[in-house]
Amino acid sequence: MIRFFAARTLAVMALLLASGAGATASTCRQEVFEEVPYSLCEVTAADDLRLFLNGPNGNYGSFRAIESALAAGGKALGFAMNAGMYHRDRSPVGLYIEDGEEKHGIVTAEGPGNFGLLPNGVFCWADGSFYITDSRKFEPLRGNCRYATQSGPMLVIKGKLHPSFLKSSESAYIRNGVGVDKAGTKAVFVMSDRAVNFHQFARFFRDHLGLSDALYFDGNISRLYAPELGRHDGGFAMGPIVGTVIDSGQAQE
Repeated sequence: MIRFFAARTLAVMALLLASGAGATASTCRQEVFEEVPYSLCEVTAADDLRLFLNGPNGNYGSFRAIESALAAGGKALGFAMNAGMYHRDRSPVGLYIEDGEEKHGIVTAEGPGNFGLLPNGVFCWADGSFYITDSRKFEPLRGNCRYATQSGPMLVIKGKLHPSFLKSSESAYIRNGVGVDKAGTKAVFVMSDRAVNFHQFARFFRDHLGLSDALYFDGNISRLYAPELGRHDGGFAMGPIVGTVIDSGQAQE
């Protein structure tokens, strides 16, 4: 059962009231770091951030399918991106918690590929408080997480880059991930608009955005839905997707 801390809940409620209450559209923009352009969307406590995997007709797989499902209730996507690695059947590779229900367990063992390059991590949130933690240190935070997705590797760990990253690495892809500030009040979702290596990508979060923790979502298949930036990336079906939900009247044409 999810535990909520009364003090934190009251603080978030006050913030929502002060901001006019209700879900707001995330703020998306483009920034350049070391001559590489990046697209990013910032989320705060006022945003209704959710994970999406399966709907009434099975795996969503696309931003458009989620849009259709939300529209039935007068809602829309504010922004969205793929949110963690998945198997061929589009089921999560690691921990996946959606609206308080754990649908796939955590994986803490070292393994092949980027996911198994320890430390990997968990991005989770509830009541506007955001966390990114080493997967092996997740259990004490479990009660704080209404939503959670596991991926890997970690990009930034308490202000330090993942120890396996090489500045000279020639492994470059379009990559996406998420970073969180020290206070846990802001999450920034980032996609590189050109191919970068892990070292470059991690430094964007730490050195440019000043974020203390960041987690890699994926590379090469990375996709973004951001109407503010004119982005609605298509392609083959995705597994877990993260995005903000807004009233349909707030959606940009």
